[in-house]
Amino acid sequence: MALLTQAEIAQYQNDGYVEVRRPVLPEAEFERLKAIFEELLAAGKNLDIPHFEDERLLDFLLSDPILDLVEPVVGPNIGLWSSGFFHKEPNTGKPTPWHEDSAYWNGRIDTMEGICTVWLALDPAFPENGSMGVIPGSHHQGGFSDYQVIDKVDNIFDQEIVGVDESKAFYFNLSPNECSLHEARIIHGSGPNRSNQRRTGYTMRYFPTTSHIIPEANPGFKIWLARGEDKAGNIYQNSG
Repeated sequence: MALLTQAEIAQYQNDGYVEVRRPVLPEAEFERLKAIFEELLAAGKNLDIPHFEDERLLDFLLSDPILDLVEPVVGPNIGLWSSGFFHKEPNTGKPTPWHEDSAYWNGRIDTMEGICTVWLALDPAFPENGSMGVIPGSHHQGGFSDYQVIDKVDNIFDQEIVGVDESKAFYFNLSPNECSLHEARIIHGSGPNRSNQRRTGYTMRYFPTTSHIIPEANPGFKIWLARGEDKAGNIYQNSG
């Protein structure tokens, strides 16, 4: 049963994002996910696509509470695209410039249509500690804005979108075990952590299996069939 209301689905389709201000995972499962993150952080493990190395994370990435959230906006046939922990210690970190995920994934998948990211808060996330901000409705522009080069010494990326009207930005306010969903083409970014509160989120990214992941553009990359069936000839880790 889908966890999104009809109003939330409509907002996602119109604005390209929605906040889910209620618990996403059962409490025991949420605490287990947090414990896995703390273990990986303490051990200095890779926090980008960590499920490639730690299959425990597939318990969450392929779970009904998450897939029930994304099915209304992705469709019934769902592939797992990627995941990652995004972590900012108190009073530190660099801003993430305005960007679209689609610009970084261009050429790796045959369409950006329907790709959805779940951003699950492990810590409280609010503007002062670097929560994500989005430009509502910007996904309708197609996902390939003009970029300019910036100094990566002071930023997470070395490019940012030209001419973003930051007065239109909406910044998320999430408690632990709440989440946001955003579309791959929406313009988004975040500031540094200017608070005494750590900010950590786990991103879980999904695509409709009508989309084709281009093998030669994704050497060594792994995808999973999360729900339903494949519609585009993709090769999954859990198929066959």
